[in-house]
Amino acid sequence: MFSLLFLCLLLKLRGSLCVEKWTPCCLERTFNPTYYRDGDVVVGGFFPLLMYTLSKFPYWKMFWEHPKHIFKEYQWLPKHYYQVLALRFAVEEINKNPILLPNRTLGFHIYNAYHSDEMTLESSLMWLSGQGQTIPNYCCERQGKSVAVIGGATSELTITTGTLLELYKFPQISYGLFDPILNDPVQFASVYQMAPRDTFLPLGMVRLMLHFKWTWVGLVTSDDSRGQKFLRNLQEEMVRHGVCVAFIEKIITGQSLDVQWYQLFMERMLFYTAKVIVIYGDTNSLLSHMFTKNPYHILRKLWITSSHWDIAKKPGYYYFGHFNGALVLSDQTSQIPGFKHFLKTINPNKYPEDIFLRNFWNAAFGCTYKHGKVDGGVCSPNASLDTLHWSYLDIAMPAQSYAVYTAVYAVAWALHEMFLLRSEVEPNREGENKVDYPWKLHSFLKNIQFKDSSGNQVVLDKKKHSVANYDILNYVAFGNDTEVLVKVGEFIPRAPLSQDFTIHEKSIQWPEFGKKPPLSRCSKSCGPGFQIKAKEGKPICCFDCTPCPQGQISNQTDTDQCMKCPEDQYPNRQRDQCLPKMVTFLDYEEPLGMTLASVAVGLSLLTALVLWVFVKHQNTPIVRANNRDLSYILLISLTLCFLCSLLFIGRPTATTCLLRQTTFGVLFTVAISSVLAKTNTVVLAFRATRPGSSSRKWLRSRAPISLVLFCTLIQVMLCGIWLLLSPPFPQTDTHSDYEYIILECNEGSLIAFYFVLGFMGFLALGSFTVAFLVRNLPDTFNEAKFITFSMLVFCSVWVSFLPTYQSTKGKMMVAVEVFSILSSSAGLLGCIFIPKCYVILLQPQKNTKKTWKNKSNS
Repeated sequence: MFSLLFLCLLLKLRGSLCVEKWTPCCLERTFNPTYYRDGDVVVGGFFPLLMYTLSKFPYWKMFWEHPKHIFKEYQWLPKHYYQVLALRFAVEEINKNPILLPNRTLGFHIYNAYHSDEMTLESSLMWLSGQGQTIPNYCCERQGKSVAVIGGATSELTITTGTLLELYKFPQISYGLFDPILNDPVQFASVYQMAPRDTFLPLGMVRLMLHFKWTWVGLVTSDDSRGQKFLRNLQEEMVRHGVCVAFIEKIITGQSLDVQWYQLFMERMLFYTAKVIVIYGDTNSLLSHMFTKNPYHILRKLWITSSHWDIAKKPGYYYFGHFNGALVLSDQTSQIPGFKHFLKTINPNKYPEDIFLRNFWNAAFGCTYKHGKVDGGVCSPNASLDTLHWSYLDIAMPAQSYAVYTAVYAVAWALHEMFLLRSEVEPNREGENKVDYPWKLHSFLKNIQFKDSSGNQVVLDKKKHSVANYDILNYVAFGNDTEVLVKVGEFIPRAPLSQDFTIHEKSIQWPEFGKKPPLSRCSKSCGPGFQIKAKEGKPICCFDCTPCPQGQISNQTDTDQCMKCPEDQYPNRQRDQCLPKMVTFLDYEEPLGMTLASVAVGLSLLTALVLWVFVKHQNTPIVRANNRDLSYILLISLTLCFLCSLLFIGRPTATTCLLRQTTFGVLFTVAISSVLAKTNTVVLAFRATRPGSSSRKWLRSRAPISLVLFCTLIQVMLCGIWLLLSPPFPQTDTHSDYEYIILECNEGSLIAFYFVLGFMGFLALGSFTVAFLVRNLPDTFNEAKFITFSMLVFCSVWVSFLPTYQSTKGKMMVAVEVFSILSSSAGLLGCIFIPKCYVILLQPQKNTKKTWKNKSNS
């Protein structure tokens, strides 16, 4: 308190440095004008109507330099006079209302609110003293009518003014942005806030970013408590929704008044890659940007801001269009009946003593009023405020002006309740229009509840503040000094999720970006078929685009992870959509299946023809050699082997799957065991030529046939066990080939399958070994050599079959097995029987008993 009083004395001292007469030279008359309108009770109003810049003097020189040397220039801010109009309109409405404050009039006293602590305190002292000269703890006759102060365009002004007013418990009603700090009932017991809570303002801005896919956004805030809180909340919402902060700039109020600092700020903004910038905080900071006379840089950026930022063009200054196309989230307000008509009727002739209206009119219409007359012929006699095309006059009543309007009514209703209670308690009290102690008004302000002329409920209780709804406005500035704010959407935080945010893109005028919104991204979008790959050490919005892995797609932009197609679909080449898979199997109608089937039928017919030749020439030596019955069995089994390959062609069914491998295994076992028996016959035949050999009786017996039956029985048992324990079955394979659904037979037990193949391989290896060992034995028709070659072909085919079979999938696997069956069977047929058919059919002279005996004797 002592420091405040000391500051007040310093301000008083500064006033005494003027010449003897106060009026012509002192600051209050020249740079701190006021406007007073008398009434039974008076409401004070502090509004930022005038702005100034200081010369480059040391601060301590300001105490003895003449004011005309200290102040460099000042500028009227016409937008904020709209709040004065709202106050005047509310006062006139109340004074005409016979129900509210009957038999009493409401007056007002308007001051300019500087963004300067010492001048704000000076204006507060003038309000408390009731006269131009600031005298602490002095109260003139007129000040006895003062009841409350309406002000606080910013939190800083509220705190500065409230620090002094709190000493006298003067009610102060703030119309600026809601600040949680001012809601402290201990530190700011006399401060009331009219603005609703802006809790959801960061979310509304982020929803706007998400709608237009702006993921790389810069942030500019004022360096104060509210700016810090907003910055923290906005960053949390951006992180939660995947939006990255490109940069953060903080504006200190003192710096913002410095033209050099502003130029450096603009140069930094040019190098930032973000095309979209959120700006929030102290109104005065941004005012200085547009107030600068020589902005050297034009920012091609899109701004997102709240309605409390002043982005309107300043009359008298060249417009560079920095904020053209900006999107503004403004508190929703209601239409106040009669306000438009009030704008038509007001003019400087009607209120000649209002210096603020006169300067506002000068700035708005470019003319000068002197003694109630117009100089320069610029203004029309019929000019009215409703004809202006400035953005701040295009709205029925902006948020701050609406807050001022409701604040005046809140004071009026509190006074009404207080006077009503006084009349009931002390009906004969004299001077009932006088408010002895303004602090007594607090109990009524805290409990006041009323409805404004639009039907909206107004409550000043600090615990019952409502949550703001927002209109999304588009600021458009034209070259002819015309400015408009167009409503393009709204954000209702408490509405259902699908109805809380609406935007009309076609109504938005974009700045320097044509008809499309700007692209504000750290990296280019990853189109369909690609996925995001984060860059190490970079924000999540900075990434590379990598193609989707095999078998996966992405059908949207900026996909974090590709997705797999359903099992019955596969990705296209671009990997941006799934196509239905075609069902595939080794079909008779396709060329491969038709070729293999034709070869199988042809070879089976050829084998049958060889059998017919052998039967026809069954008594010839070449047929009878090496056991004629074994030759018949081998030819019949080879014929069936060729035909069994047809079971592998066509759509797999339960029957064909059961018969495929088992039939093939049994028939090939018969064929190979027949070859093994023929090989043994060669050995026995050679030994039978020795005198006294007992091998002759084995040649006449059924031993070779028994060998065939024994080997076949073993294979039949293996196949039977296979079918009983884990039989083959048809299945659908959707994974082996990503373009096709493969219909195939599952072998059931792979162990049983390889046992069957292994047994055939064992017989084949035995036949080849025996045939190879006896290949040089004297034989009329050299059967051993033919068997050796046939088994060499047979073994080579099936040895190469195993790795090939394992490395292929789908119908090609079946084709490999069919080819192996046909080629190995053809090897047996060709190597064993074709030479004999050659002799039988083409060289019958060699197929005689005489020729055979001659060869045997030799």
